[in-house]
Amino acid sequence: MTNKAPTKAPTKAPTTEEIFFSDTGLDENRLRGIVAEALDGLDDGELYLEYSQSESLVFDDGCLKNASFDTTQGFGLRGVMGELTGFAHASDLSEEAIRRAVETVRAVKAGHAGPPGAPPRKTNQRLYQPDNPLDGVAFPEKIKLLEAIDSYARDSDNRVRQVSVSLFGEWQAIRIIRADGSSVGDIRPLVRLNVSVVLGEGERQESGYHGWGGRFGYFDFMSPENWRETVDEAIRQADVNLRSVPAPAGEMQVALGPGWPGILLHEAIGHGLEGDFNRKKTSAFSGLLGERVANPGVTVVDDGTLDSKRGSLTIDDEGTPTERTVLIEDGILKGYMQDRMNARLMGTEPTGNGRRQSYAHAPMPRMTNTFMLAGDKDPEEIVAAIDDGIYAVNFGGGQVDITSGKFVFSCTEAYRVKKGKILEPVKGATLIGSGPEVLKKVSMVGNDLKLDTGVGTCGKAGQSIPAGVGQPTLLIDKLTVGGTGA
Repeated sequence: MTNKAPTKAPTKAPTTEEIFFSDTGLDENRLRGIVAEALDGLDDGELYLEYSQSESLVFDDGCLKNASFDTTQGFGLRGVMGELTGFAHASDLSEEAIRRAVETVRAVKAGHAGPPGAPPRKTNQRLYQPDNPLDGVAFPEKIKLLEAIDSYARDSDNRVRQVSVSLFGEWQAIRIIRADGSSVGDIRPLVRLNVSVVLGEGERQESGYHGWGGRFGYFDFMSPENWRETVDEAIRQADVNLRSVPAPAGEMQVALGPGWPGILLHEAIGHGLEGDFNRKKTSAFSGLLGERVANPGVTVVDDGTLDSKRGSLTIDDEGTPTERTVLIEDGILKGYMQDRMNARLMGTEPTGNGRRQSYAHAPMPRMTNTFMLAGDKDPEEIVAAIDDGIYAVNFGGGQVDITSGKFVFSCTEAYRVKKGKILEPVKGATLIGSGPEVLKKVSMVGNDLKLDTGVGTCGKAGQSIPAGVGQPTLLIDKLTVGGTGA
């Protein structure tokens, strides 16, 4: 997508040293001493400092319905001994508050068995610019953008009955200090634009949604060439839903489209490849390293190093540089996503997947951008191979059992396919199955790998984080489809 010239020059981003030490009065050398004292004799841990700004604007029914701005700051101090974790946090960035937290962290000390974990390796990678997106575009310009999107949507189709547009921005700075005195920081921008449209014909109304975003500034959103694509796609999806008929039910062939349908892969398979579930042997993939878990041609990776993507991080929330981790290669299980604690307990290396929602949460193994690599089949060839089934292009919500891998996902855009021909769109289709079983039923992998547009949020153990998904077009030989049609 193209960019227009900025309407306001962004201010130079401060460094994390300036944010946490010059502006707060904290002394980094004194903090190193406090952290060393707190973690002495423990296996691992860190002091995690955070400062963030965020805003949300919602334009609905032709007017600005909500505008909010929030600033948060705080620290999380963690000590790890074996499988035990002592964790304390506070919104008070002061030496006094951090010293009080030491008492909680020290409570986990119980028989240290080895040297403390080595600090993460250093990195020079930079996947996004540190400029604050909230400062880059003036507030009146943001309102004009929302108004322009609303007007364009209503002028594009006389069936439009409702338009809702939302704009989100966040600027987060973090600093991590370890027991050995090593210190590393990161500044993370994050933006997202969402457009929802309702079309009506007679008594029937249907909605369509599209959004995009990533770790960049608002400037990309200011170009009409960019946001019009988002509006057009939302209207297209609503139009498809207006023409839809009840979805069929039963076991049948299912083709999954490229891009966002990778959310099924993320939920039904990705979580089962996170280190904590496998260390505790509660994943359907536990103990299967080196074994075939998918059909040949299926390769799945988690890659936190993609430039400006929503799930990308220069370093994770423990200070480990992110990397490209091969999880499944040509159908063989090769590895898991690891944070520091689970990697140590499993005798392997961290993969840069230690993530947390905020300073008030302890890190755990989480995905970054998780996707299946492209194969060699033309997407049209895949659809042509369907004798009787559906072609699912977009998904809504779903439920997954990590232990068994069983899932239920609802399709927001899907089509009936017979004898290789795409027919009418269907409404109310749900896909029911097991992630490990589905991997062994993938018979064709397309050459059209596509990542999502940057709107994904992943939930686990009460923590929500931004994440990316993706895949090429896939053919699953047999999958249960829930529906109300014939």
